[in-house]
Amino acid sequence: MKNVLFLCTGNSCRSIMAEGLLKHYGKGKFRAFSAGSFPSGKVHPMSLATLERHGISPLGYESKSWGVFKDVAMDIDMVITVCDNAAGETCPIFPGAPVKAHWGAPDPAHFQGTITEIEKEFDRVFAILERRIKALVLLPVEDMAKSALIEKLQVIGKLE
Repeated sequence: MKNVLFLCTGNSCRSIMAEGLLKHYGKGKFRAFSAGSFPSGKVHPMSLATLERHGISPLGYESKSWGVFKDVAMDIDMVITVCDNAAGETCPIFPGAPVKAHWGAPDPAHFQGTITEIEKEFDRVFAILERRIKALVLLPVEDMAKSALIEKLQVIGKLE
């Protein structure tokens, strides 16, 4: 199984939803984790509600620092940033020399509107991440050269 770490600055919305999506669609092929460079310390309630609305368990998620993955005994195979701020930051060195990719997506946490409008924005971002996660799951990652995987991840990161 491949270990995938999704990074975002606050680790409260996009990285949490990406983690949930990969846990859901990538069972048996991937292990998904998320973290933040400056974690908010809490998961945005609408992220959990969005996962649940789409049939994905909202349990067990927490906002945490990417530092917890620097010294773990497992290798991280892929590090995928989902926000532009995290992509521009200097990542710590993770065990296993992971492949890195950027899948920037809008931040629904700052969206203003009615509850219905906010739900629609979370669903919109969720749908972007879902398309990308489904494309990742279809890749024969266990048979791919690192350079080919990087190239495919970059293409997937442009899916809207």
